[in-house]
Amino acid sequence: MKIGIVGSGMVGSALGTKFVQLGHEVKMGSRSASNEKAAAWVTSAGAKAAQGTFADAAAFGEIVLNCTAGTVSLPALQAAGAKNLSGKILIDVSNPLDFSKGMPPSLSVCNTDSVGEQLQRAFPDVKVVKALNTVNSALMINPAALPGEHDLFICGNGADAKTRVTEILRDWFGWKSVLDLGDISAARATEAIILLWVRLYGKFQSPHFNWKIAR
Repeated sequence: MKIGIVGSGMVGSALGTKFVQLGHEVKMGSRSASNEKAAAWVTSAGAKAAQGTFADAAAFGEIVLNCTAGTVSLPALQAAGAKNLSGKILIDVSNPLDFSKGMPPSLSVCNTDSVGEQLQRAFPDVKVVKALNTVNSALMINPAALPGEHDLFICGNGADAKTRVTEILRDWFGWKSVLDLGDISAARATEAIILLWVRLYGKFQSPHFNWKIAR
Protein backbone atom coordinates (compact mmCIF):
# COMPACT_ATOMS: atom_id res chain seq x y z
CA MET A 1 0.00 0.00 0.00
CA LYS A 2 1.07 3.60 -0.57
CA ILE A 3 0.95 5.70 2.60
CA GLY A 4 1.37 9.44 2.94
CA ILE A 5 2.61 11.00 6.16
CA VAL A 6 2.12 14.71 6.76
CA GLY A 7 4.76 15.76 9.27
CA SER A 8 8.42 14.85 9.78
CA GLY A 9 8.74 14.73 13.56
CA MET A 10 9.16 11.82 15.95
CA VAL A 11 5.65 10.47 15.43
CA GLY A 12 5.79 10.58 11.65
CA SER A 13 9.22 8.96 11.64
CA ALA A 14 8.17 6.14 13.95
CA LEU A 15 5.02 5.35 12.01
CA GLY A 16 6.72 5.73 8.65
CA THR A 17 9.52 3.37 9.64
CA LYS A 18 7.02 0.75 10.82
CA PHE A 19 5.05 0.97 7.58
CA VAL A 20 8.22 0.53 5.53
CA GLN A 21 9.24 -2.46 7.65
CA LEU A 22 5.84 -3.98 6.86
CA GLY A 23 6.57 -3.63 3.15
CA HIS A 24 4.56 -0.51 2.32
CA GLU A 25 5.71 2.49 0.30
CA VAL A 26 5.76 5.68 2.35
CA LYS A 27 6.18 9.31 1.37
CA MET A 28 6.83 11.79 4.17
CA GLY A 29 5.67 15.34 3.55
CA SER A 30 7.09 18.54 4.99
CA ARG A 31 6.76 22.25 4.24
CA SER A 32 9.84 21.89 2.05
CA ALA A 33 10.58 19.00 -0.28
CA SER A 34 14.19 19.10 0.95
CA ASN A 35 13.42 19.02 4.69
CA GLU A 36 16.49 17.75 6.55
CA LYS A 37 14.57 15.60 9.06
CA ALA A 38 12.64 13.93 6.28
CA ALA A 39 15.84 13.37 4.29
CA ALA A 40 17.49 11.73 7.29
CA TRP A 41 14.45 9.51 7.75
CA VAL A 42 14.51 8.45 4.08
CA THR A 43 18.18 7.52 4.41
CA SER A 44 17.53 5.40 7.49
CA ALA A 45 14.24 3.82 6.35
CA GLY A 46 15.40 2.48 3.00
CA ALA A 47 14.25 2.07 -0.58
CA LYS A 48 10.51 2.19 0.05
CA ALA A 49 10.79 5.59 1.78
CA ALA A 50 10.56 8.93 -0.01
CA GLN A 51 10.01 12.57 0.85
CA GLY A 52 8.29 15.61 -0.62
CA THR A 53 5.98 18.43 0.30
CA PHE A 54 2.76 18.10 2.28
CA ALA A 55 0.94 18.04 -1.06
CA ASP A 56 3.25 15.36 -2.46
CA ALA A 57 2.60 13.08 0.51
CA ALA A 58 -1.15 13.60 0.41
CA ALA A 59 -1.32 12.89 -3.31
CA PHE A 60 0.86 9.80 -2.95
CA GLY A 61 -0.96 8.08 -0.11
CA GLU A 62 -3.92 5.77 -0.47
CA ILE A 63 -4.21 6.44 3.27
CA VAL A 64 -2.80 9.63 4.81
CA LEU A 65 -1.68 10.26 8.39
CA ASN A 66 -1.59 13.69 10.01
CA CYS A 67 1.46 13.63 12.26
CA THR A 68 1.88 17.38 12.65
CA ALA A 69 1.48 19.30 15.91
CA GLY A 70 -2.20 19.99 16.48
CA THR A 71 -1.59 23.73 16.65
CA VAL A 72 -0.53 23.72 12.99
CA SER A 73 -2.49 20.74 11.63
CA LEU A 74 -5.16 22.71 9.82
CA PRO A 75 -2.77 24.91 7.79
CA ALA A 76 -0.56 21.90 7.11
CA LEU A 77 -3.47 19.90 5.70
CA GLN A 78 -4.67 22.94 3.74
CA ALA A 79 -1.20 23.05 2.19
CA ALA A 80 -1.53 19.34 1.45
CA GLY A 81 -4.58 20.20 -0.63
CA ALA A 82 -8.23 19.20 -0.55
CA LYS A 83 -7.96 17.58 -3.99
CA ASN A 84 -5.07 15.37 -2.85
CA LEU A 85 -7.00 14.24 0.25
CA SER A 86 -10.42 13.85 -1.32
CA GLY A 87 -12.18 10.58 -0.51
CA LYS A 88 -9.26 9.18 1.48
CA ILE A 89 -8.95 8.01 5.06
CA LEU A 90 -7.03 10.56 7.12
CA ILE A 91 -5.73 9.17 10.40
CA ASP A 92 -5.32 12.18 12.69
CA VAL A 93 -2.61 11.51 15.29
CA SER A 94 -2.29 15.13 16.44
CA ASN A 95 -2.80 16.81 19.80
CA PRO A 96 -3.39 20.56 20.23
CA LEU A 97 -0.74 21.08 22.91
CA ASP A 98 0.15 24.74 23.39
CA PHE A 99 3.55 25.34 25.01
CA SER A 100 3.55 29.11 24.41
CA LYS A 101 3.33 29.84 28.13
CA GLY A 102 5.71 27.08 29.16
CA MET A 103 4.99 23.99 31.20
CA PRO A 104 2.55 22.52 31.83
CA PRO A 105 1.00 23.05 28.39
CA SER A 106 -2.60 24.01 27.69
CA LEU A 107 -4.79 23.09 24.72
CA SER A 108 -5.14 25.45 21.79
CA VAL A 109 -8.62 24.06 21.12
CA CYS A 110 -10.84 22.20 23.59
CA ASN A 111 -14.27 21.74 25.22
CA THR A 112 -16.47 22.65 22.27
CA ASP A 113 -14.12 21.73 19.42
CA SER A 114 -11.08 19.62 18.54
CA VAL A 115 -8.43 19.32 15.87
CA GLY A 116 -10.19 16.23 14.57
CA GLU A 117 -13.41 18.19 14.09
CA GLN A 118 -11.59 21.13 12.53
CA LEU A 119 -10.08 18.83 9.92
CA GLN A 120 -13.39 17.10 9.23
CA ARG A 121 -15.15 20.45 8.72
CA ALA A 122 -12.38 21.74 6.47
CA PHE A 123 -12.39 18.57 4.35
CA PRO A 124 -15.96 17.21 4.41
CA ASP A 125 -15.31 14.44 1.88
CA VAL A 126 -12.25 13.15 3.77
CA LYS A 127 -12.77 10.25 6.19
CA VAL A 128 -11.11 11.61 9.34
CA VAL A 129 -10.38 9.02 12.03
CA LYS A 130 -8.78 10.16 15.27
CA ALA A 131 -6.38 7.51 16.56
CA LEU A 132 -3.01 6.88 18.24
CA ASN A 133 -2.88 10.32 19.89
CA THR A 134 -3.14 8.98 23.46
CA VAL A 135 0.14 7.03 23.52
CA ASN A 136 3.74 7.82 22.75
CA SER A 137 5.26 6.99 19.38
CA ALA A 138 7.05 3.82 20.50
CA LEU A 139 3.83 2.28 21.83
CA MET A 140 1.85 3.31 18.76
CA ILE A 141 3.70 0.77 16.67
CA ASN A 142 4.47 -1.79 19.40
CA PRO A 143 1.78 -2.06 22.08
CA ALA A 144 3.31 -5.37 23.19
CA ALA A 145 6.15 -3.37 24.73
CA LEU A 146 3.83 -2.92 27.73
CA PRO A 147 2.80 -6.00 29.70
CA GLY A 148 -0.85 -6.89 30.09
CA GLU A 149 -3.95 -5.60 28.34
CA HIS A 150 -4.41 -1.93 27.53
CA ASP A 151 -6.63 0.15 25.27
CA LEU A 152 -6.47 2.48 22.31
CA PHE A 153 -9.24 4.94 21.43
CA ILE A 154 -10.55 5.90 18.00
CA CYS A 155 -13.42 8.04 16.76
CA GLY A 156 -14.76 9.32 13.45
CA ASN A 157 -17.93 9.82 11.46
CA GLY A 158 -17.48 6.94 9.01
CA ALA A 159 -18.09 3.38 10.21
CA ASP A 160 -16.25 1.83 7.25
CA ALA A 161 -13.23 4.08 7.75
CA LYS A 162 -13.07 3.21 11.45
CA THR A 163 -13.31 -0.48 10.62
CA ARG A 164 -10.38 -0.15 8.20
CA VAL A 165 -8.29 1.81 10.70
CA THR A 166 -9.06 -0.74 13.40
CA GLU A 167 -7.84 -3.50 11.08
CA ILE A 168 -4.59 -1.60 10.51
CA LEU A 169 -4.08 -1.03 14.22
CA ARG A 170 -4.78 -4.68 15.02
CA ASP A 171 -3.14 -6.51 12.11
CA TRP A 172 -0.16 -4.24 11.42
CA PHE A 173 0.68 -2.90 14.88
CA GLY A 174 -0.76 -5.53 17.22
CA TRP A 175 -3.41 -3.53 19.10
CA LYS A 176 -5.77 -6.05 20.69
CA SER A 177 -8.24 -3.59 22.20
CA VAL A 178 -9.40 -0.67 20.06
CA LEU A 179 -12.34 1.20 21.60
CA ASP A 180 -14.59 3.11 19.19
CA LEU A 181 -15.89 6.19 21.05
CA GLY A 182 -18.29 7.30 18.34
CA ASP A 183 -18.30 10.26 15.98
CA ILE A 184 -15.47 12.73 15.48
CA SER A 185 -16.69 14.97 18.33
CA ALA A 186 -15.21 12.36 20.69
CA ALA A 187 -11.83 13.77 19.66
CA ARG A 188 -12.54 16.52 22.21
CA ALA A 189 -12.10 13.89 24.91
CA THR A 190 -9.17 11.96 23.46
CA GLU A 191 -7.26 15.18 22.77
CA ALA A 192 -7.99 16.53 26.25
CA ILE A 193 -6.66 13.36 27.89
CA ILE A 194 -3.20 14.39 26.71
CA LEU A 195 -3.10 16.89 29.60
CA LEU A 196 -3.30 13.99 32.04
CA TRP A 197 -0.76 12.11 29.92
CA VAL A 198 1.72 14.99 30.35
CA ARG A 199 1.23 14.94 34.13
CA LEU A 200 1.74 11.17 34.27
CA TYR A 201 4.87 11.53 32.15
CA GLY A 202 6.19 13.91 34.79
CA LYS A 203 5.21 11.53 37.58
CA PHE A 204 6.75 8.42 36.03
CA GLN A 205 9.63 10.18 34.21
CA SER A 206 8.83 7.87 31.31
CA PRO A 207 6.39 7.89 28.37
CA HIS A 208 5.93 4.12 28.45
CA PHE A 209 2.47 3.78 29.92
CA ASN A 210 -1.09 3.53 28.64
CA TRP A 211 -4.74 3.37 29.65
CA LYS A 212 -6.70 0.30 30.65
CA ILE A 213 -10.48 0.62 30.95
CA ALA A 214 -11.71 -1.73 33.69
CA ARG A 215 -15.44 -2.51 33.71
